[in-house]
Amino acid sequence: MTIVNPLFSEELLQHIWQFGLYNQHHLTTVSGEPVAVLHPGELNRNAGPDFTGARVRIGGMEWAGNVELHYRTSDWRRHGHQRNPRYDNVVLHVVFEHDAPFPAAPCLELQHRIPKLLLKRYQALKTAAAFVPCAPLLHRVEEDTWEAWKPALLFARLQRKAAVLMRWLEQSRFNWEEVCFRAIAQGFGMPVNTAAFLQLSFSMPFMLLARHRQHPHRLEALLFGQSGMLTGHFADAYPQELQREYLFLQHKYRLEPMPGHQWQWLRMRPSAFPTMRIACFAALLHNSPHLFSRLLETDALPDAERLFFVEPSAYWRNHYRFDIPAVRTAGIGKGTVHHLFINAVAPLLHLYGEYMGLPQYKQRALRFLRELPAENNRILRGWAEENVPSASAGDSQALLQLKQEYCDRKRCLDCAVGQRLLRGEEVWACREGEEEEWM
Repeated sequence: MTIVNPLFSEELLQHIWQFGLYNQHHLTTVSGEPVAVLHPGELNRNAGPDFTGARVRIGGMEWAGNVELHYRTSDWRRHGHQRNPRYDNVVLHVVFEHDAPFPAAPCLELQHRIPKLLLKRYQALKTAAAFVPCAPLLHRVEEDTWEAWKPALLFARLQRKAAVLMRWLEQSRFNWEEVCFRAIAQGFGMPVNTAAFLQLSFSMPFMLLARHRQHPHRLEALLFGQSGMLTGHFADAYPQELQREYLFLQHKYRLEPMPGHQWQWLRMRPSAFPTMRIACFAALLHNSPHLFSRLLETDALPDAERLFFVEPSAYWRNHYRFDIPAVRTAGIGKGTVHHLFINAVAPLLHLYGEYMGLPQYKQRALRFLRELPAENNRILRGWAEENVPSASAGDSQALLQLKQEYCDRKRCLDCAVGQRLLRGEEVWACREGEEEEWM
């Protein structure tokens, strides 16, 4: 009787074949010839057969060549392989269900050799609406699996962020200080003003800011002016002075400000207002004229953090916005500094170490992430509810990568946790008729 499984995919069949997740005792082709799989071959992600370089023994003769996989035998002709010379060297046709009387190549049917629990779990993973597809079975995953998987996830996340920085590095003609400036600017805008801060950083030449960073007033005039926040009329003397300074600099350097409406203000603490972040950013640029060099020279995390604890200029000690006084304001807090290290400093150090061939900087990036506390957001709270906590920022970054790149995309076959649940010993130990608690 044919097993009906509408969610069975050729991707799953490839996974089963690649890792031998089927009963390999007394294999025979559909015509009754004995089969021994000596090597399944290498998965081919380009055009042509699914696996190349396979070795199989069929009826006492050893064959080396390609293996093609389909759900049904009839898919061979339906896909037009009989007219494609790429498939001339297929030595074995592996199918889930054999349904054609005259197979094009020696054919191996697997539907009765695959554990039913594996198929049930795969279907459950693909249809789950939980926080993560495997949530009901996460308790089965041993700590060893997590300990081996998290470093790979963290490395992939660092690589993804470093790829963006690499593009900026090429655009800047390999000016590391400029790339650092843009990365820190982007970090100052998180979570809701990331794009606006990044646009601000690209709205003027970095060397223009570098030329004026010894003058805090000019720095603020340039940053607030380019942000589009120095338009209109002001009651206070300080924004009036900034406005006059910016008009002079704008005319001198032919600057074009960004639209002020791009900044977000709602549902955030006053200390996170764009005005406060820009004021603190100006103070950071003034206090650390060669910030990236300072970061390279600073090995201890507490010393590196101190570079970012800056106080804005006097006006911002009792204002959060222009013309609106406040009793007391707060500058850069510890949470913001941690956020900058996780999302800007660590990826920068990782890229520098990789590009320059200096592994000590990649190791420092990882050490900083292990020493920083874990982040706290909706995704990480969801993991905690599934009893997968984060002990450090390294853990939280790994779990964010896992959720966004694997769980949300249902890439369970590429995930070490999903693979563990599909390949676990209980999959093979479960006898027909036993119920899986998931189901």
